[in-house]
Amino acid sequence: MRRPPTRRTVVLASGLVVLGVMVVVSVALGAVGIPLGDVIDALLGRPVAASTHEIITQLRLPRTVAAVLVGGGLAVAGVLLQGALANPLASPDVIGVTGGAGFGATLILLAAPAQQALVPLGALVFGLVAAAMVLLLGGTGARGGSVERIVLAGIAIAALFGAGTTSLMVAFPDRVPAAIGFIAGGLVSDGWLSAQTAGPYLAVGLLLAVALARPLDRLALGDDVAASLGTRPRTVRIVAGVAAALLAAGAASIAGLLGFLGLIVPHLVRLASGTGSHVFLVPASAVVGAAVMLVGDTLARVVVAPVELPVGPLMVILGVPWFLYLLRRTH
Repeated sequence: MRRPPTRRTVVLASGLVVLGVMVVVSVALGAVGIPLGDVIDALLGRPVAASTHEIITQLRLPRTVAAVLVGGGLAVAGVLLQGALANPLASPDVIGVTGGAGFGATLILLAAPAQQALVPLGALVFGLVAAAMVLLLGGTGARGGSVERIVLAGIAIAALFGAGTTSLMVAFPDRVPAAIGFIAGGLVSDGWLSAQTAGPYLAVGLLLAVALARPLDRLALGDDVAASLGTRPRTVRIVAGVAAALLAAGAASIAGLLGFLGLIVPHLVRLASGTGSHVFLVPASAVVGAAVMLVGDTLARVVVAPVELPVGPLMVILGVPWFLYLLRRTH
């Protein structure tokens, strides 16, 4: 007699199915609708009309890939930080990435509007700088690497960069609308540029996350037990912070400030699967985060087409009720 599939299997399989479907739907829907058959043919390398091939390969597919990278990256960053800091409210905000990325993008958009092409790079660089400051301050000293020290350093650095962003808006009030799109969060169809810029950072972050899965499981048993099993809690927390910073900064450079995914998706996966094992949470959250991001981006493009809605607020509106439903069922 065959055993029924476990909750883990159901969650991961469902996420993969939704992700696969949304990849096709995301490429098909937009200002110009493309038949699903043509989308599948193009994705499989079969010949399609030249204009259709151009739209798919140069506009829709790059944006879809970017959404997968952003959603997966932010979700895994949340898993790493919540596990390393033993804090269910941990997200990229905690290590200053969001504040730093917002400052970097706003600096270019407001102080050097002629250099808008550098916005993704500015967000990436300042996001990593902010995270480096947090990890340096939180990882040194007598209690370096402790949860409390890293969180407090994160709060201070986030406040610092937040004040810098506010100062820029006060200094250039007439240019503030240019920064709203980045702050609200959303994707743009700029070809493969964004994915190529952030891709290496996201790839390194994901590889580190996979390597940290088992150490984070041991860390969940407590620092003393983890140390007795050969894990160094301080080292694990610092490396997890580095990996999360790479993932969150890379995602912010592509899609702006989308803190919701990194906070909520790991909880959704835990509640749905009934496990806190990082060996499962890392890959499952990457899949679910990518699927959620694709759903949000697709809806943002088609709900009031041809006008695009900001993705960040839309995903909060859609995601919070579902999260509360799961929370009520499991607690």
